[in-house]
Amino acid sequence: MYAEERRRLIVQLARSDGRVQVSTAAAHFNVTPETIRRDLEVLDRQGILRRVHGGAMPSEFLPLGDLAVVDRENSAAEQKERIAHAALALLPSQPYGSILLDAGTTTSRLAQLIPVDTRLTIFTNSLPIAATLSSRTSADVQLVGGHVRGITQACVGGQTAQRFARLRVDVAFMGTNGITGLHGLSTPDAEEATVKEVMVRAGRQVVILADSRKFGSETASSFATLDDIDVLITDAVTEEQRTNCTERGIEVVVA
Repeated sequence: MYAEERRRLIVQLARSDGRVQVSTAAAHFNVTPETIRRDLEVLDRQGILRRVHGGAMPSEFLPLGDLAVVDRENSAAEQKERIAHAALALLPSQPYGSILLDAGTTTSRLAQLIPVDTRLTIFTNSLPIAATLSSRTSADVQLVGGHVRGITQACVGGQTAQRFARLRVDVAFMGTNGITGLHGLSTPDAEEATVKEVMVRAGRQVVILADSRKFGSETASSFATLDDIDVLITDAVTEEQRTNCTERGIEVVVA
């Protein structure tokens, strides 16, 4: 069976059952699990399926913003890796600069790439990011606490927002679930949106890390307009999207 035909049947299985497991699909098509994983990566890049832990789900079954951290880490992993590497160039050059890292899987990947000997002061509301940075770097890691939202492992609420409102950092690295001209940057949860809005205001430079699937997507709560962005790092962009950004003074970096 050709790969294209197998992928078409994988999509049918996923839509019929609501989910496809790597092990089940490998047995069904008599191929290796690695072959199925490659198929799922292709279908994920095409936006037909979304990678989740152990398999994939049809894109239309589950909004991206509702995926748990472990599932979002498996989605568009290659693109997020490239975006994170490109973001390293925007870290403050001064030895004791300061940055802010939003909760998210792309910002989490950036945290894993920050040099071990860095002397940066890094503020974050993400439990996984704080744990990663404090265990592997010399950074001064400041976890901005509050109520922990289980699905994203992010601290939210009034206490979190108030702390960020008092900060001013060199660079704020932010993630988003959606990007449109009218709705701006958005996220599904209102509490996270409130915190993100304050985080954006805390940065002298605001850098958005977003894979290309986020373009044209809108989720419930807007937290910034395109005019709030200084730099957008993504894996792909159309000429129309690039023009919309550059007309607003946004530097677009394609990783």
